[in-house]
Amino acid sequence: MSESSIVEVLLVEDSPQDLELALRAFKKANLTNRIEVARDGVEALEFLFCEGAHAGRRIEDGPGVVLLDLKLPRIDGMEVLRRIKTDPRTKAIPVVVLTSSNEQKDIVESYNLGVNSYIVKPVSFDRFAAAVEELGLYWLLLNQAPKARITGRGTQSPGKDDQV
Repeated sequence: MSESSIVEVLLVEDSPQDLELALRAFKKANLTNRIEVARDGVEALEFLFCEGAHAGRRIEDGPGVVLLDLKLPRIDGMEVLRRIKTDPRTKAIPVVVLTSSNEQKDIVESYNLGVNSYIVKPVSFDRFAAAVEELGLYWLLLNQAPKARITGRGTQSPGKDDQV
Protein backbone atom coordinates (compact mmCIF):
# COMPACT_ATOMS: atom_id res chain seq x y z
CA MET A 1 0.00 0.00 0.00
CA SER A 2 1.45 3.40 -0.86
CA GLU A 3 2.11 5.96 1.85
CA SER A 4 -0.68 8.19 0.53
CA SER A 5 -3.22 5.41 1.08
CA ILE A 6 -2.28 4.79 4.72
CA VAL A 7 -5.21 5.76 6.91
CA GLU A 8 -4.41 8.31 9.59
CA VAL A 9 -7.80 8.36 11.31
CA LEU A 10 -10.39 5.65 11.76
CA LEU A 11 -13.62 7.42 12.69
CA VAL A 12 -16.11 4.96 14.20
CA GLU A 13 -19.50 6.69 14.32
CA ASP A 14 -23.00 5.43 13.62
CA SER A 15 -24.92 8.71 13.90
CA PRO A 16 -25.22 10.37 10.46
CA GLN A 17 -25.45 13.81 12.13
CA ASP A 18 -22.36 13.29 14.31
CA LEU A 19 -20.48 11.79 11.38
CA GLU A 20 -21.29 14.83 9.22
CA LEU A 21 -20.24 17.16 12.04
CA ALA A 22 -16.96 15.31 12.50
CA LEU A 23 -16.13 15.30 8.79
CA ARG A 24 -16.96 19.02 8.53
CA ALA A 25 -14.79 19.68 11.58
CA PHE A 26 -11.88 17.71 10.08
CA LYS A 27 -12.25 19.66 6.83
CA LYS A 28 -12.35 22.99 8.70
CA ALA A 29 -9.15 22.01 10.52
CA ASN A 30 -7.52 20.84 7.25
CA LEU A 31 -7.31 17.30 8.63
CA THR A 32 -9.33 15.55 5.93
CA ASN A 33 -6.53 13.43 4.50
CA ARG A 34 -6.82 9.70 4.85
CA ILE A 35 -9.89 9.25 7.03
CA GLU A 36 -11.70 5.92 7.05
CA VAL A 37 -15.25 5.78 8.40
CA ALA A 38 -16.78 2.75 10.09
CA ARG A 39 -20.47 2.98 10.93
CA ASP A 40 -20.57 0.16 13.47
CA GLY A 41 -18.29 -2.03 15.55
CA VAL A 42 -18.13 -4.84 12.99
CA GLU A 43 -16.92 -2.46 10.25
CA ALA A 44 -14.33 -1.02 12.64
CA LEU A 45 -12.94 -4.44 13.56
CA GLU A 46 -12.91 -5.61 9.94
CA PHE A 47 -10.91 -2.52 8.98
CA LEU A 48 -8.48 -2.78 11.91
CA PHE A 49 -7.86 -6.50 11.51
CA CYS A 50 -7.91 -6.54 7.68
CA GLU A 51 -10.93 -8.80 7.33
CA GLY A 52 -14.03 -8.81 5.13
CA ALA A 53 -14.06 -5.90 2.68
CA HIS A 54 -10.64 -4.84 4.04
CA ALA A 55 -8.87 -8.19 3.56
CA GLY A 56 -6.46 -6.55 1.09
CA ARG A 57 -5.13 -4.05 3.64
CA ARG A 58 -1.98 -4.55 5.65
CA ILE A 59 -2.42 -4.22 9.41
CA GLU A 60 0.81 -2.16 9.53
CA ASP A 61 -0.83 0.59 7.46
CA GLY A 62 -2.67 2.34 10.21
CA PRO A 63 -4.63 3.97 11.47
CA GLY A 64 -2.63 6.51 13.43
CA VAL A 65 -5.55 7.09 15.77
CA VAL A 66 -9.04 5.66 16.29
CA LEU A 67 -11.88 8.01 17.24
CA LEU A 68 -14.43 5.67 18.76
CA ASP A 69 -18.06 6.17 19.71
CA LEU A 70 -19.23 3.80 22.44
CA LYS A 71 -22.86 3.39 21.46
CA LEU A 72 -22.60 1.41 18.22
CA PRO A 73 -24.79 -1.19 16.52
CA ARG A 74 -23.77 -4.84 16.08
CA ILE A 75 -20.67 -4.65 18.31
CA ASP A 76 -20.47 -1.84 20.86
CA GLY A 77 -17.53 0.50 21.31
CA MET A 78 -16.35 -1.12 24.55
CA GLU A 79 -15.91 -4.45 22.77
CA VAL A 80 -14.09 -2.74 19.89
CA LEU A 81 -11.78 -1.06 22.42
CA ARG A 82 -11.24 -4.36 24.25
CA ARG A 83 -10.23 -6.12 21.02
CA ILE A 84 -7.90 -3.32 19.93
CA LYS A 85 -6.10 -3.17 23.25
CA THR A 86 -5.78 -6.93 23.78
CA ASP A 87 -4.29 -7.73 20.37
CA PRO A 88 -0.51 -7.23 20.18
CA ARG A 89 -0.81 -6.04 16.57
CA THR A 90 -3.10 -3.12 17.45
CA LYS A 91 -2.63 -2.34 21.13
CA ALA A 92 -0.23 0.55 20.43
CA ILE A 93 -2.79 2.39 18.26
CA PRO A 94 -4.07 5.40 20.20
CA VAL A 95 -7.81 5.22 20.81
CA VAL A 96 -9.84 8.28 21.72
CA VAL A 97 -13.38 7.65 22.87
CA LEU A 98 -15.56 10.41 21.46
CA THR A 99 -19.04 9.82 22.84
CA SER A 100 -22.12 11.44 24.30
CA SER A 101 -21.86 9.31 27.46
CA ASN A 102 -20.45 11.02 30.53
CA GLU A 103 -21.39 8.12 32.81
CA GLN A 104 -18.61 7.27 35.26
CA LYS A 105 -18.93 3.54 34.60
CA ASP A 106 -18.20 4.11 30.89
CA ILE A 107 -15.25 6.38 31.65
CA VAL A 108 -13.76 3.97 34.21
CA GLU A 109 -14.25 0.92 31.98
CA SER A 110 -12.72 2.71 28.99
CA TYR A 111 -9.58 3.59 30.94
CA ASN A 112 -9.40 0.09 32.43
CA LEU A 113 -9.42 -1.27 28.88
CA GLY A 114 -6.57 1.04 27.85
CA VAL A 115 -8.21 4.02 26.13
CA ASN A 116 -5.80 6.91 25.57
CA SER A 117 -8.38 9.66 26.02
CA TYR A 118 -12.09 9.99 26.77
CA ILE A 119 -13.97 12.98 25.40
CA VAL A 120 -17.66 13.75 25.80
CA LYS A 121 -19.00 15.21 22.56
CA PRO A 122 -19.74 18.91 22.74
CA VAL A 123 -23.18 19.89 21.49
CA SER A 124 -22.44 22.91 19.30
CA PHE A 125 -20.61 22.62 15.98
CA ASP A 126 -18.04 25.27 16.97
CA ARG A 127 -17.10 23.42 20.15
CA PHE A 128 -17.09 20.11 18.30
CA ALA A 129 -14.91 21.55 15.52
CA ALA A 130 -12.47 22.95 18.08
CA ALA A 131 -12.28 19.57 19.84
CA VAL A 132 -11.64 17.73 16.54
CA GLU A 133 -8.96 20.24 15.54
CA GLU A 134 -7.20 19.83 18.89
CA LEU A 135 -7.48 16.03 18.63
CA GLY A 136 -6.01 16.08 15.14
CA LEU A 137 -3.18 18.40 16.08
CA TYR A 138 -2.26 16.33 19.10
CA TRP A 139 -2.67 12.75 17.84
CA LEU A 140 -1.54 13.28 14.25
CA LEU A 141 1.12 15.95 14.62
CA LEU A 142 2.45 16.05 18.18
CA ASN A 143 2.07 12.54 19.57
CA GLN A 144 5.11 10.29 19.08
CA ALA A 145 4.15 6.78 18.02
CA PRO A 146 6.55 3.87 18.51
CA LYS A 147 9.11 3.59 15.71
CA ALA A 148 8.90 -0.20 15.72
CA ARG A 149 6.65 -1.79 13.16
CA ILE A 150 3.70 -3.79 14.38
CA THR A 151 3.26 -7.00 12.43
CA GLY A 152 1.26 -10.19 12.64
CA ARG A 153 4.30 -11.73 14.36
CA GLY A 154 4.39 -9.05 17.07
CA THR A 155 6.45 -5.89 17.31
CA GLN A 156 9.69 -5.72 15.36
CA SER A 157 12.57 -3.35 15.74
CA PRO A 158 13.18 -0.97 12.88
CA GLY A 159 15.02 -2.63 10.01
CA LYS A 160 18.49 -1.60 8.89
CA ASP A 161 16.98 0.56 6.12
CA ASP A 162 14.53 2.31 8.45
CA GLN A 163 15.36 5.70 9.86
CA VAL A 164 15.44 5.86 13.63
